[in-house]
Amino acid sequence: MLHPVILSGGSGSRLWPLSRHNQPKQFLALVGDRSLFQETALRAGRLPDVQAPIVVCSEDHRFMVGEQLQELGSGHGGILLEPVARNTAPAIALAALHLVARDPDAAMLVLPADHLIDNEDSFRQAVQEAARLADEGWLVTFGIAPEHPETGYGYIQRGEAINGAGYQVRRFVEKPDQAMAASYLAAGDYSWNSGMFMFRAQRFLDELGVHAPAILEAAREACEDAKGDLDFIRIDKDAFATSPSDSIDYAVMEKTSRAAVVPVSCGWSDIGSWSALWAAAEHDGDGNRHEGDVISLDSRNNLVRASARRMIATIGIEDVVIVDTADATLVARKDRVQDVKQIVDRIRQSGRQEHAFHRKVYRPWGNYDSIDAGERFQVKRIAVKPGAALSLQKHHKRAEHWVVVSGVAEVTCDDKVFDLHENESTFIPLGSVHRLRNKGSEPVELIEVQSGSYLGEDDIVRLEDVYGRS
Repeated sequence: MLHPVILSGGSGSRLWPLSRHNQPKQFLALVGDRSLFQETALRAGRLPDVQAPIVVCSEDHRFMVGEQLQELGSGHGGILLEPVARNTAPAIALAALHLVARDPDAAMLVLPADHLIDNEDSFRQAVQEAARLADEGWLVTFGIAPEHPETGYGYIQRGEAINGAGYQVRRFVEKPDQAMAASYLAAGDYSWNSGMFMFRAQRFLDELGVHAPAILEAAREACEDAKGDLDFIRIDKDAFATSPSDSIDYAVMEKTSRAAVVPVSCGWSDIGSWSALWAAAEHDGDGNRHEGDVISLDSRNNLVRASARRMIATIGIEDVVIVDTADATLVARKDRVQDVKQIVDRIRQSGRQEHAFHRKVYRPWGNYDSIDAGERFQVKRIAVKPGAALSLQKHHKRAEHWVVVSGVAEVTCDDKVFDLHENESTFIPLGSVHRLRNKGSEPVELIEVQSGSYLGEDDIVRLEDVYGRS
């Protein structure tokens, strides 16, 4: 049986300020109404004879994965939580070990969560060809037919044909300069390296054991000590941390004698930069991609995204990216957007938080938006989903005032439990044990005013939590 494995551990820093550590690009609706992760899951689910997907993701993103699958009405074959990032080879090893324990003959289709594919028919045909090769013991990668001399991708050179279904891999090459990329395009036997793979799970583990045994051993030990937690599988951190950090290309595909490539032209993009998103999106008559409240005058070939409650106006600009969020705005030439990562690094090094968190932060129970802050106070807009509850907790350094804007909240404050209705308020003294719960069928929205000597999120002592957070 075919088992899709969705790798969802990337940070997507080149799409800052929209993509951030706590909500990276794979969970954003960048093209259409669904996130890239959701589109990947739906696309995989439409393949013939396919099983529910296995997802490998960061522990920080586990609830986002679960919620977005739930929105699709999609099940899963396991959500494996990477305790530390170790690149693609160890992540795929975790999924392969998980699969082999349940289906020794399982075929894996490895898909990054953040890719865009327009031509699903071509993709489906390529998967069918790859399945034939995987059945014969080949480790298959998908090579994208290059459309231009791209310097942002690695390349794969084709070798001898294999039974009309694909080709042996002659070599993998690193991201080239412009002249070399042009020569690859002219040669006609090179493809872009898509980062998508297909093979029998056991065959991959066998090759990994030969070429990268330390990765296999660490992954095997981490899986043996894994523990179930709600819908998730927690991989043992100490064991997994001993694994070398390596990509599947370096660890296995460049070393094995059984690497094959199936070329495909399917409208593929890894949405690896704002310029790539502009290229993949629909444009107006002037080549502009506008999202949100945007007014444009004599402007061409731009990507402009306005945030809620703010208008952006452009005059006489060309080939520019403008991305506005509630707490940060990016303005860059399209030919410089690959350098956004340098901005993210500077933000991180300065000790600021805009690289990691949006002003609106999502939690398994809902979200909060920090709408104002000053010395010794902070104001948040909080939304709690129906049936959800915050942890039973207390704070050492702050008190809180809650005002319900809509819905009915059940409030626990020390030994009291009571309902708080619209336009009603309550005070949570410093040190009081408290909880907020929504027992209704509609979201609860409230304003929280915090006051105290320290207002950081780490001043939370959780005494009880239905989501298993410590």
